[in-house]
Amino acid sequence: MKKKAAPKKKTTPKKTAAKKTVSSPAAKRAPTKKAQAQPTRVPVPPHAETGDKLTFNHAMIYVKDVERAVRFYHDMMGFKLIEDFRYEDKPVYARLRAPGGDGTIALHQAGPGVSVASDGVRLYFEIRDLDGFCRKLQQKGFYITQLPRMMPWGWRHAYLNDPDGHEISLYWAGENRMQKTIMKAARQAARS
Repeated sequence: MKKKAAPKKKTTPKKTAAKKTVSSPAAKRAPTKKAQAQPTRVPVPPHAETGDKLTFNHAMIYVKDVERAVRFYHDMMGFKLIEDFRYEDKPVYARLRAPGGDGTIALHQAGPGVSVASDGVRLYFEIRDLDGFCRKLQQKGFYITQLPRMMPWGWRHAYLNDPDGHEISLYWAGENRMQKTIMKAARQAARS
């Protein structure tokens, strides 16, 4: 019977290890969060386990006011709140998931007097109904710095800034998303 019990012990640690992988970052912070707020748990998709391959996890965006930034990304852009961390009852960190995929962003409170300028960095969010999405933002009173138009590289883009001035590109690349850009074809499409 001891031989039969050994395989069961091997199976149990594997299940426990998988659970720890999914919840370990939140579990480490759990005592602090219980006093503040309970985050929504989002399961890790099966394809997120990549082994030795490097993957992109999320973009950290430093902001002056996390609550204001959450209102923008959640209420205006439609992101889903994964977790909200508070310190002394003030939001200092939030993680959100894109409404149409597994991509996530994290909003982190910038320190006092620290610049949140992101010169040279722009966030890109892709949506098929680019024009409709931009109209909805405008109806909510949001200013779009460039309305959707065909760009020379073959993608339709609109540009805007979040409340902290971080540049955002809303775009639709369609079948060209993972292709090399073809300038000549893009120029022809822009003319039509």
